[in-house]
Amino acid sequence: MPSTEMREPTFLVLAALADGRKHGYAVITEVTSLSSGRVTLRPGTLYAALDRLCEEGLVRPAGEEVVEGRLRRYYELTDAGAEALATEAARLQSNAAQAITRLRLRPTGGAA
Repeated sequence: MPSTEMREPTFLVLAALADGRKHGYAVITEVTSLSSGRVTLRPGTLYAALDRLCEEGLVRPAGEEVVEGRLRRYYELTDAGAEALATEAARLQSNAAQAITRLRLRPTGGAA
């Protein structure tokens, strides 16, 4: 994984897979839930992201099944994906903590 920051949709896809394997629609639903509706992935966008994440070694296919006549593909986080997610979560947490600290130091009643 590159040392640059992760885009929010990628972070959310990895977070959606952190607690176990999921099929595409479940990932879409979980991303929407995790982001409180701010991020909504379309199937084409999701599968392009999953293909890229598989190439990067962060996600891997985890089986297929036919449900009601439709193929359902499952994906899961790899150890490298879990490490990348943890690293990004720590970076975001550190940045948020710095912002909160500085906001507490902000003078009140500043000029408009």
